[in-house]
Amino acid sequence: MEYRTEHDTLGEVKVPADRLWAAQTERSRHNFHIGWEKMPLDIIRAFAVLKKGAALANRDLGTLDAEKAAAIVTAADEIIAGKWDDEFPLMVWQTGSGTQSNMNVNEVIANRSNQLLKEKGSKTRVHPNDDVNKSQSSNDTYPTALHIAALLAVENEVLPALDELKETLDRKAAAFQDIIKIGRTHLQDATPLTLGQEISGWAYMLDRSKALLLADSDYLRDLAIGGTAVGTGLNAHPEFGERAAREIGKITGKTFRSSKNKFHALTSHDQIVAVHGVLKGLAADLMKIANDVRWLASGPRCGIGELSIPANEPGSSIMPGKVNPTQCEAVTMVAVQVMGNDAAIGVAASQGNFELNVFKPVIGYNFLQSTRLLADVMHSFNERCVAGIEPNRAKIKENLNRSLMLVTALNPYIGYEQAAKISKLAFKEGLSLKEAAVKLGILTAGQFDDYVKPEAMIHPHA
Repeated sequence: MEYRTEHDTLGEVKVPADRLWAAQTERSRHNFHIGWEKMPLDIIRAFAVLKKGAALANRDLGTLDAEKAAAIVTAADEIIAGKWDDEFPLMVWQTGSGTQSNMNVNEVIANRSNQLLKEKGSKTRVHPNDDVNKSQSSNDTYPTALHIAALLAVENEVLPALDELKETLDRKAAAFQDIIKIGRTHLQDATPLTLGQEISGWAYMLDRSKALLLADSDYLRDLAIGGTAVGTGLNAHPEFGERAAREIGKITGKTFRSSKNKFHALTSHDQIVAVHGVLKGLAADLMKIANDVRWLASGPRCGIGELSIPANEPGSSIMPGKVNPTQCEAVTMVAVQVMGNDAAIGVAASQGNFELNVFKPVIGYNFLQSTRLLADVMHSFNERCVAGIEPNRAKIKENLNRSLMLVTALNPYIGYEQAAKISKLAFKEGLSLKEAAVKLGILTAGQFDDYVKPEAMIHPHA
C-alpha cells in the first residue's frame, strides 16, 4: 500500500495515499481497536449537513471566503449523497466528545474541497480546522449532528413505518368489528368483545406513540451549534448559531433552531433521553401486540388458534410441517434491544461533568440503532404478518360458547353470588352454563337464553 505523510499538532502521520482522511483520523484508527461498531453513517451525514450549513453561515457573515465555502458545500453534498461512505472508518468507542469523528469529517471535506479547487486551477486551499471547523468545536458539533440525525430518523423512518402498521391495524379492526370473541384478562377467560375492538386497542397504542413522538421530538430541533468549546460561543460570530441552524433547516427541510442555552446543550442530553423514552414506550406496545398475535395464533390445534397468520418459512429443522410466528419473535427481540438501549442512554446521559457530557458516541449509536430497528421491524411485521391476519371464525365461536364468563350477564338478574354458583358447578361437573343454571334450579332454560346473549354484552360505545 502506498502512503502519504500528513501532520497534525502531534507530528507526522502516514496515511493511505488513496484516502481522503488525514492525520487525526489515522491516529484514531490505530488507537481504538475496540469492537466492530462504526460511527453510524446517519451521524456522518448529519455532520456533513452541519458543515455545509456552517460554511454558508460563515460565508454570509463574511468570515469565510466564498470560494472556500463553495468547495466545502460541494464536498459536503457528496457526503450527504453517500459518495464517500468508505472514508469514515472510526469506531463508536473513541473519545466521548466525538472529536475524532468531527475531525474525520473535517479532514475528508477539506481534502475533497482541495481536490475540487485544484481541478478548477485555483490555488486556494481549505484547512480542516480553520475553514471546515470555523466557528465550531467538537463539543457543539457532535450534539448538533446527533439532534439532526435523531430528528431525521424519527420523522423519516420511524413515523412512516408506524403509520403504515397503524393503517393496516385500522383496516383489520374495521373488517373484524362484528366478530364476537371471548376476552381474556390475567390469562383467564373474561367477558366478550369483538375482534375489531381488540385490534382497535393495538392501533390506538400506535396512535398515542405517534403523538408522544411528535411532541417530544420538537425538542430535538434545539441545536448546540454556536456554543463552541464550553457554551460561551468563543471564536464564533454572535449570529453564527442562529444562521447555521436556519441553513441546516433549509438543507434538511426541517425546522431547527439554535438552543437558547448552549451550556445546557453541551452537557445535557435530556431531550434525547425523553425521545428515546417514547421509543421505549413504542417498543413496549409492539411487544404487547406481537405477543397477543402469537398467542391468539398459537396452535394450530393445541393452542388458542383464534387467528391465522402467514406461513413465511418452515419452522423447524426436525418437525415437518411446523410453522412459527417468526415475525412476532423479531418484533419482541427488537423491543428487548430498544429497552436495553434506553438503559444505556439514560446512564450515559447522567454522566455530564461540568461543561460537557463525554458519552456522546454511545448515546448516538444506541439511539440510531433503536430508530433503525423499530422502523425496519414495523415495516416487516406489517408486510409479512399483520397484513395477512385472518380470523378463525369456528374456533372463535367455539371458545366463546365454552367460556364460563358469559355468566357475568346474569349478575343484574340473579346477583353475583348466585351467578358464581352456576359458574363453579359448570366447571366442576363439565356442564354448560345453561345446564348448571337449570340443575341448580336458579333459572329455567328459557330464562337463561333470554338473559345470556353474547352480542348484548358488547358495549355499543366501546
